[in-house]
Amino acid sequence: MRVAAIDLGTNSTRLLVADLGDGRLDDVVRRLKITRLGEGVDERKRLLPAPIARVRNALVDFRRAIEELGAERTLLVATSAVRDAENGEAFLGEIEWSYGFATRLLSGDEEAELTFRGAALGRDLTEETLLLDVGGGSTEFVVGGAEGLRFHESLDLGSVRLTERFLHTHPPTADELDACARAARNLLAERIPDDLRPRTAIGVAGTITSIVALDLDLEQYDPKQVHGHRLSRASVAAQLERLASLPLAERREVPALDPDRAPVIVGGVVIVREALDHFGLETIEASEHDILDGAALEAAELPAPEEGAAPPGAYTCC
Repeated sequence: MRVAAIDLGTNSTRLLVADLGDGRLDDVVRRLKITRLGEGVDERKRLLPAPIARVRNALVDFRRAIEELGAERTLLVATSAVRDAENGEAFLGEIEWSYGFATRLLSGDEEAELTFRGAALGRDLTEETLLLDVGGGSTEFVVGGAEGLRFHESLDLGSVRLTERFLHTHPPTADELDACARAARNLLAERIPDDLRPRTAIGVAGTITSIVALDLDLEQYDPKQVHGHRLSRASVAAQLERLASLPLAERREVPALDPDRAPVIVGGVVIVREALDHFGLETIEASEHDILDGAALEAAELPAPEEGAAPPGAYTCC
């Protein structure tokens, strides 16, 4: 079966079209657009018109690709920004009406479980493996192995959220960086049990894969080189120091870093550094497989769409 999954995240909107068979997913296409849906949500608790327009325009392109590639089922999952916004569920209803996508608003726990399911696909996880998913509005911490999950927690730590709260200048001041790190450190100490000591770690999503691309000194982002690369704690600290020292215009020019991710990357790297410090981990392995893969597996379980069931607003952009 050919399936499609869309991850409606706080910072980016992503598409995966893949073929599912024999318990494995074979990618047909992956696409990402930085849409910043969570812009202003932390302060105003609403999805704002400009971010909504960016997302809808991305979905027009994604809908076209899904049709051209012949996906039989499509599932869109929404996470932190939509959870936190008073108009989030109404926006998902508009998406269903306009584009014909099945949608699902994930709780923090469901987001953690679906990410773990995607990251574990096609690999053997040792016991006590930490899965770290740094998003724009939240970060998921999952510990488990071949027998399933032992612990999962979603914290209100995200690259967009921390940037809007603490990192008001580019480059940020030392006081801003300290306040950002302290907030992450305090929330980890408050919500993560002291006896949780994973032996290995896997990192997913754009913050971690971007750090890996910089660590590899890539001229252009290459998922094949990024996937499976082990990032040391020292490398994370070095990239944080490098990125935090650059004005935004120069940060946007860093090779292999998406220019649209540049405004929030420092906040994301702070989270990764503080997480590794908290768990006493020296390395983290990057994975290109994440919640999108988990959502694609869920898409395959959707009922078959009815003939002619696309709503009258489908294919519109606004």
